[in-house]
Amino acid sequence: MPQQYRQCASAIVFNQKGLVLLGNRIDTTDDAWQFSQGGIEQGETPVVAAKRELFEEMSVTSVIPIYSDNKPFRYEFPDDVKATFRKKGIMTSGQDIYFSLFYFSGKEDEINIHTPNPEFMEYKWDTLDFAVQNIVDFKKEAYSFAAKLVYPLICQYLKQLT
Repeated sequence: MPQQYRQCASAIVFNQKGLVLLGNRIDTTDDAWQFSQGGIEQGETPVVAAKRELFEEMSVTSVIPIYSDNKPFRYEFPDDVKATFRKKGIMTSGQDIYFSLFYFSGKEDEINIHTPNPEFMEYKWDTLDFAVQNIVDFKKEAYSFAAKLVYPLICQYLKQLT
């Protein structure tokens, strides 16, 4: 059976302090902080999917697009994750994740993780380093790649604001 990879979009949202928006997953007992992310639906571009996921998971719409990957970062799911998915009929071996970078132009009270289908138990603004260190192990390489990619873009954008 050929390996299949889910097409996934991730929204890296940063604020005027250069901190990124992270959610702590609701479906785990350990802390699992991550960017908003989810599957790319048919007809969507990665940036459109990232914006949709950001709204669905955190109710955020006040963002300015800064950058979006045109080539994904591929990672494998560990065997236990694959086994859980197989039981649900999901046959993917991993994800092709596209990172999109957005500047948050809204007010803090816009962020609402208490959505109809919540994915996060809490959210916070923190550093890219925190995001890399506190993501589940099998996503660390992808997050490290993304952090190195977007850090200079965040710095450049914030410099233009001053």
